Formats: sequence, structure tokens, C-alpha cells
Amino acid sequence: MRTATLGPAQRAESLASMAERELDVLVVGAGVVGAGTALDAVTRGLSTGLVEARDWASGTSSRSSKLIHGGLRYLEMLDFALVREALKERGLLLERLAPHLVKPVPFLYPLQHKGWERLYAGSGVAMYDAMSMARGHGRGLPVHRHLTRSHALRVAPCLKKDALVGALQYYDAQMDDARYVTNLVRTAVAYGAKAANRARVTGFLREGERVVGAKVQDVEGGGEYEIRAKQVVNATGVWTDDTQAMVGERGQFHVRASKGIHLVVPRDRIHSTTGLILRTEKSVLFVIPWGRHWIVGTTDTDWDLDKAHPAASSADIDYLLEHVNSVLSVPLTRDDVQGVYAGLRPLLAGESEATSKLSREHTVAHPVPGLVVVAGGKYTTYRVMAKDAVDAAVHGLDMRVAECVTEDVPLLGAEGYRALWNARARIAARTALHVVRVEHLLNRYGTMTEEILALIAEDPSLGEPLAAADDYLRAEIVYAASHEGARHLDDVLTRRTRISIETFDRGARSARDAAELMAPVLGWDKDQIEREVEHYQKRVEAERESQRQPDDLTADAARLGAPDIVPL
Repeated sequence: MRTATLGPAQRAESLASMAERELDVLVVGAGVVGAGTALDAVTRGLSTGLVEARDWASGTSSRSSKLIHGGLRYLEMLDFALVREALKERGLLLERLAPHLVKPVPFLYPLQHKGWERLYAGSGVAMYDAMSMARGHGRGLPVHRHLTRSHALRVAPCLKKDALVGALQYYDAQMDDARYVTNLVRTAVAYGAKAANRARVTGFLREGERVVGAKVQDVEGGGEYEIRAKQVVNATGVWTDDTQAMVGERGQFHVRASKGIHLVVPRDRIHSTTGLILRTEKSVLFVIPWGRHWIVGTTDTDWDLDKAHPAASSADIDYLLEHVNSVLSVPLTRDDVQGVYAGLRPLLAGESEATSKLSREHTVAHPVPGLVVVAGGKYTTYRVMAKDAVDAAVHGLDMRVAECVTEDVPLLGAEGYRALWNARARIAARTALHVVRVEHLLNRYGTMTEEILALIAEDPSLGEPLAAADDYLRAEIVYAASHEGARHLDDVLTRRTRISIETFDRGARSARDAAELMAPVLGWDKDQIEREVEHYQKRVEAERESQRQPDDLTADAARLGAPDIVPL
């Protein structure tokens, strides 16, 4: 089984190694596009480095709608090329690249007008299915179906009877976005890439006009490194313009941030066997199954405040509740909301004032010799963006380089996943874990589940649930620090797990137990444990306070009351 470990020792070795000799490609930013670019480059035989200022996927790539989809609404915009491309990627991820992480999910689209709407929407969904199958990567999903009102209400009893005259049901896919990125980084490292989080680029190295590397500050250890590379790829998402400013050259395009917020509510608050997709006056609203929860989102509003911690305001929450309650027979209230998260989409700035109309397509540019910039796009098409970025970098390399192979490179944990899934009852019997626990692990780690089970075999107490977060085992917290690059409590409770949005206390009661599990791996003393717990509690309170504020400005100010943690 191919694997990779992203523990403290590996991080230190990676930073030292990147500074030792010139790389072919240095990627800045470890969201889904940066991580995908590192994997693309290293699997073409290029020496590759990846640095991230905070944590893997700590920006946009951990705060999405968690969907892998073709973009059904882009058909209405007649953007057939984008939909065709995204449907191909959806099929690859489901069937070949990450079947352990990407899963089918059904959606119900309520029809509100008789006759014409069923014909109009039905034609669009039929084209969606046909385009998927034509690419040869859509046969794993059921085709859409037309439902009468009574049939739709049996599938989704939560809907008001007068909210629909019938419905369409179709399939897309979903994943845990932050977990997916962590897995991408580990896969790149398994093929030879060097990667370090909490490693901030503070400037670019120049020789004349040419960019020849980057100055990198170790945010954890305090050291500074000069990492030289033949080509540098800027994949910093909503920070693209800020990173470009370090070069001192005017960018060829600008990236505009659009804020999307999501609510997480318990599964029993919406009685349905399917997700929902609803039209709003600005965009679309999804109600997405998420384990024992639902995710309700999203908004689409301009944002020009703090990019690291976009805040959800009271108005944002009211907007989502108002729109979803327009079709629910039993309305949701503020008390039903377990978690709230806000993310920023990096949209290519255009002439349209409405961010929902800005381009979801991506672009790649070579603004100065030695520097490639990739921006825009959508999560589903990250692999295509990465390919285009590396293709552009290859043009600046004086060497023959292989073509992209990531279409045939499964992520860690994918190979053999279905065989282990079929054997899950035997695994449960062998390990004395409930079969539901084994399924949970397989759908988060694939075949790397064996590494979690090895930790439990060494210390059976790690097979117990984490305090106040029963969905996760204590072993997963240890593994996050020892194998997945988690450096702080925040990394584990918000990204390696989803405890921060899946519990009413937002992880506050789990914080100390988790910190004490991480401490031996990361070398924390009692003082650092206290600092981690105290910082996390302040983060939770700052988020709660921001969500009580009336608008973006006051919400942003409240959220900034809890600064990022750094070690002593």
C-alpha cells in the first residue's frame, strides 16, 4: 500500500530539503488547486515543492458546499464546455481517482409551474445526464427521473404541499473538501514532492526580470529559507492579487472574492431521503445530506474584508433560513443551527457587478519569466486547472517533460478500497469495532484505515470515541497530527474532522481531550496545551459573536477578536 506521513519530522525535513537544491517547480498555496498542481508536477517527474502559509485547505478549499458537480445551472447560461469538463472530472473522481472520498448524492428539484417548467427543467437535466454518459464517466450514477407531487412528497415529506406541483430528481456527488485536499497533498508527497504547511512566502527571489524562487518564513519554527525553483506557480486563490503584488508587476487579471455561507443542522430537522436544490432570486440554494446532518447553502455576495477568516453575519443566516423555510412544512429556527461556516470563492473579476455572474472558469498566466499564476475555476475541475498550470510552467523549463498523467493516478487510499469495503464486516470482527465505525473510517481514509487500526492495536484506548464528539475515534486525532500535518488544535477540529460545525458546542467540549491526544506527537508541554484550548475557545466565541452582528463590517470586526495561534 502506497502511503506518506506528514508528521513534524517530515515537515522539518521538507523545508530543509527544499532550501538545499533548486527545484523544478515550487507551488505556493495548498488549497485544492495548489495541491493538485504539486501532484501533477511530481508525477511528470519534476522535482516539486509545496508551501502553504497556514494549513492545508485552510481557505476556500475547506469551506465549500462539499459538492463535486457538473454545474447544472451553467447549462442555463449555455456554458456547455464548462459543464462537459466538470462532468468528466466528476466521473473520474467517483469511479477511479477517489471512490473512497467522493460519493453519489441525490437532489430533488421542486417544480412550481405546470407544463412548461417540467419540459424546460427536464430538458436541462436530460442533457446533463446525456453529457455525462457521453464522456464515458457517468454510468456509475442513476439517471434523473420525473416525479409527481405525491411521489415527491413521499421522497421528501419535509416539503410544503403547496411548494411544488411535481419534481425532478437527479444525482451529483459530494466529498469532505478539506479531507480531500489533505489526501491530495499526501499523494503528492508519496510520489516524491516536498510539502510544508505553516510556511509563508514573504517575497520572491529575482534575477533581473526573472522569478527564481521564494523567500519562505517557517511560521512555526521561526526560521527563514530561500527556496530556489526554475518555475514558481502562484495558486493562492483569493490571495492571488496579494501574492502578485510581491513581484512588483501588474497582474494580467484580478481575482474578486465572493462570500458563501452555509448552515449545518441535525438530520432529524429536515425529513427527507434526498437533497434539495431550490431557486433563489440571486442563485440556487442547496440542502445537502451530510452524515447525521444537513448543509444548507449558499449565499453569493461580494466580500472585501479579511480573507483569512470571512465572517457570517446575522443577515446571512436569516437569508438562508428565510429561503429554505419557504418550502419546508416545519420551518428551521436559529436554535436548530449546529454550525455555520463562511468561505470565499476566487472569481475572475469581470464587468458584471453581480458576483454570481462572474466567471467560474479558470485562467493561467505567465506575468513574468519564472512565474505562473492560476486562478478562478471550481473545486470539481481542480485537476484540469493543475494540468494547465503545469503545462504553462513546462514551457519555461529547458527540458523534455512528460504529459499529464493524473487522470490515471488514484489518490492514496483509493486502490483496494472497494475490496476492503466488501470485507468491512470481517474487519469489524477482527478489530472489535462496530461495523458502522469501520465504514466511517473507510470513507475517510480508504485503505489507509489500516494505519488507524494499527494505532488502536497499540493503544486500545484510541478505539474509543473522542469526548463530546461521538462520530470520531480518538485514534483519528492522533493520526491527524502524526500523518496528516495537523499542527494545531484548530486544524484538527475544523479540517481533519468537522467537529467545529457538527456539534452544538462547536467542539468546545472536545478541545481539551483532542489537545492532550495531539501533545505527545507535537511535543507540547502543559502550557502549550492550555494555549491551544484557550485559543480554540476564543475562536468559537468570536465566531458566535460575529454571527450575532447585523452586517459584514461588524461581523468581520467580531471574528477578528480571535487571532491565529502561533507557538511560543
